[in-house]
Amino acid sequence: MENKFVGQVAISRSISHVPPAHFLLKIEVFSSLVENEGEKYESLEFDAGGYKWKLVVYPNGNKNENVKDHISVYLAMVDTSSLGLGWEVYVIFRLFVLDQKKDEFLILQDAMGKQRRFHGLKLEWGFDQFIPLEKFINASNGYLVGDTCVFGAEVFVKETKKCTRECLSMTKLTSASICKYVWKIENFSKLEAKFYESEVFVAGDQKWKIRLYPKGQGQRTGSHLSMFLALADSSTVTRDFKICVRYTLRIRDQLQSKHNDKIARTWIRPSIGARGWLQFVELSYLNKASNGLLVHDVCIVEAEVSVLGISKAL
Repeated sequence: MENKFVGQVAISRSISHVPPAHFLLKIEVFSSLVENEGEKYESLEFDAGGYKWKLVVYPNGNKNENVKDHISVYLAMVDTSSLGLGWEVYVIFRLFVLDQKKDEFLILQDAMGKQRRFHGLKLEWGFDQFIPLEKFINASNGYLVGDTCVFGAEVFVKETKKCTRECLSMTKLTSASICKYVWKIENFSKLEAKFYESEVFVAGDQKWKIRLYPKGQGQRTGSHLSMFLALADSSTVTRDFKICVRYTLRIRDQLQSKHNDKIARTWIRPSIGARGWLQFVELSYLNKASNGLLVHDVCIVEAEVSVLGISKAL
């Protein structure tokens, strides 16, 4: 066991052949996360000690704490709304990373088993400098093998529950991974329903559709066209399921090819189901003939969708 001071915090590093009791997070194609500077990944929820938790991993270091050249890993408490005001939970926790070559876990925890106090203003504790990034990505060290790594957590409050497992599988964005779908809408000015949905199309083994509000939605009704990308059948996936998707929604300029595009990258869960824009385009701009978005009362809508990652409970 090694004790080391980082800032004013004494950190203990030890080795164990026993996996964590409460949570394991497997990340495939880890380099895809590293490529997105500043991005963090928040795991699925897991139970321990009668409370709900998640792991938070910064593959390029937590920039909010000015961390460079390290991976930052934290334990975060979630679903605390039912605890009321003034609650406090004292926790001893250990965070793990698997050395796949030696089949052993590197464990980080506060030295001397110090308790950490979680409360309404402090929902997250962990290690800014969990492991140097250069050391982590060096395949000879065994932490990242085949672009795959495994993190874990143990949380001790008053009781423990069955270990929850999650697999995050990321993929590289390539031209072959992008699915393009074209939706031709005729007699656009005669559309009377609140919203319309395209036919179902497939991207990344998931079924999608475009949801279009020709007169806008919510506060943008009457001023903008609203448009969203939606899961076609969220009932087929579980609650503990997330999809990382990069998508473009477009209304084609049929005269000058100056298309109206909006691009986003986000996580979609069954409980949300759809992502997009309330203010996709102003109706006054859409209806102006010289802008080319409506020609002979035809509107051509396109979607380009690429699934970059899928997270699911095992």
